[in-house]
Amino acid sequence: MGRYFLFGFFVVCASLPANAQLGAKDGEWRSYGGDLGSTRYAPLNQITADNFNKLEVAWRFKTDFLGPRKEYQLEATPLMVKGVLYTTAGTRRDAIALDAATGELIWSHSEDEGDRGRAAPRQLSGHGVSYWTDGKEERILYVTPGYRLICLNAKTGQRIPTFGKDGVVDLKLDDDQEIDPVTGEVGLHATPIVVGDTVIIGAAHRSGGVPKSMKNVKGYVRGFDVRTGKRLWIFHTIPRPGEYGFDTWENDSWSYTGNTGVWAQISVDEALGIAYLPVELPTGDYYGGHRPGANLFSESLVAVDLKTGERKWHYQLVHHGLWDMDIPCAPILCNIRVNGREIKAVAQPTKQAFLYVFDRLTGQPVWPIVEKPVPQGDVPGETYSPTQPFPTKPAAYDRQGVTLDDLIDFTPELHEQAVKLASKYKLGPIFTPPVVSKIEGPLATLVLPSATGGTNWPGGAFDPETHVVYVYSQTVISPLGLVAPDAKTSDMNFVQGSAASGVRRTGGAGATAGGADRAAGRGGENSGGLSIDRLPLVKPPYGRITAIDLDRGERVWQIAHGETPDVIRNHPALKGLNIPRTGRPGLLGPLVTKTLVICGEAGFFTAPSGARGAMLRAYDKASGREVGAAYMPAPQSGSPMTYMAGGKQYIVVAISGANFPGELIAFRLP
Repeated sequence: MGRYFLFGFFVVCASLPANAQLGAKDGEWRSYGGDLGSTRYAPLNQITADNFNKLEVAWRFKTDFLGPRKEYQLEATPLMVKGVLYTTAGTRRDAIALDAATGELIWSHSEDEGDRGRAAPRQLSGHGVSYWTDGKEERILYVTPGYRLICLNAKTGQRIPTFGKDGVVDLKLDDDQEIDPVTGEVGLHATPIVVGDTVIIGAAHRSGGVPKSMKNVKGYVRGFDVRTGKRLWIFHTIPRPGEYGFDTWENDSWSYTGNTGVWAQISVDEALGIAYLPVELPTGDYYGGHRPGANLFSESLVAVDLKTGERKWHYQLVHHGLWDMDIPCAPILCNIRVNGREIKAVAQPTKQAFLYVFDRLTGQPVWPIVEKPVPQGDVPGETYSPTQPFPTKPAAYDRQGVTLDDLIDFTPELHEQAVKLASKYKLGPIFTPPVVSKIEGPLATLVLPSATGGTNWPGGAFDPETHVVYVYSQTVISPLGLVAPDAKTSDMNFVQGSAASGVRRTGGAGATAGGADRAAGRGGENSGGLSIDRLPLVKPPYGRITAIDLDRGERVWQIAHGETPDVIRNHPALKGLNIPRTGRPGLLGPLVTKTLVICGEAGFFTAPSGARGAMLRAYDKASGREVGAAYMPAPQSGSPMTYMAGGKQYIVVAISGANFPGELIAFRLP
């Protein structure tokens, strides 16, 4: 059942669609990534290095009463069209419209999905909404936790009765498979991508470390008519008989394997008529014995025809993945110049901290990508790809693989403890496979980057003027160990160890899991990091921003992003040591303007004033030098955006965290 509330009145005017590679236009922010090419760039210059420190809070919008309980994980990036901000918020994923200058609520729309919503694998507010106009009519579209596509009148928040069934398309129907309407394990956090009269919807599932079954819902991608809700096309991310890639699923595994969805943002080149799909892993993030073969189109960037959904080209970044290296974020569409040749490119940040760059028309790598031999494993029933693709340029923008040199070395004593802990695990280069956990060792394989990245769903940003990509990444070691589950847990042969067995992820006295996250002040969130006496096992930096020149395929600069965690600054074993800023791990996305790179921090820290919170930091985009910071009462949890309203430039970012419910905070100059 849907309901809406209208507050006040406003008029939304149409303007020409933005070019997919030139950033947000006309002082607005019409798409999740700023434009259809996900550049996250806005050519605004009222807020600069000279005045960033003078930013004031213009307004704050709290989401406490949107939904039946407070939300502590607000990840949305709002849109701004003609003075109105649109986004999702709250534990029931309300769609809301706010006055862009004041933050005043104009309307809200809520869907109570009952048991279907409560059983959803992707809950809370998600990443936002999409906007469509034909110059006369304006619509807002978003996907509910229960996997329903809702189409609203942008002026009133009412459902469009001629779209689907009374403004709703049930995404569990007409999907070329049977999905239980209540318990079917499929949903979506990402926003729809709207181009022309087509809206494209991906699919997401539960985290696959301990799947209940080798069988699951398949994550197909579909295009719908934005006016009627009619399905226009479907792309089978797991090929069916007779389709390209079917032979990469051995032993009939295509028939029952699921997942392989597109849970990240999709990007589109409207002029070329191509949508770019970043595809995730199949069922079983760390064990693939039930799905032998290369498993197309898993962990592949797939270009499909915008009108028909037919595959134009693909490139598989990981063959038969065993490391949860889903392609997690939007492909960045960018026009670059390499060796004097103009190239319409697509650059894909990844969890493994490689930036893969292709000609977006042909799929040819801009620089060679070489298949190299990788370590093989011995997990019973598993098959391994003998090689994996390695880009020759750009170089990896974060550390890959684990050696003793990567371990904490603040003091010789701490390094010695770290080496002792690491001796209980298997170490190796990137693509070293998981092992079966054994009490006598190895407990697991240590992997770096971890399953959360590197880079995760917030993705990167691109400056179309300088042809530089800016990407945040985190450096957290995590263990991958497999155990045989009991029949009540899963029908898989092996699952990730910690959730299904008594094999601990710790390696001895004083070693704990999740230390890197707790060190960052993430309020107990745990992405599997290991620690020594509350200090991260790996040496810093733990979070960084890297600038990469895509004309040359070379790094321009790299800086540690985020204040040093309190546990490191105040640790008794480090007293008297001069430790440079370490950065902070987290899931963050940058914003690029005419002169600045802007990014908030993950986790809480104690400011010199004694206040707990985080900073929104600005860097000179040419040099990486920090030029200003604005205090936020909580960490960045959704990527920032910027726009002009009433002659003022605003920066809006979602913040939330442990014991701090989600809110939008807007900054502007006095």
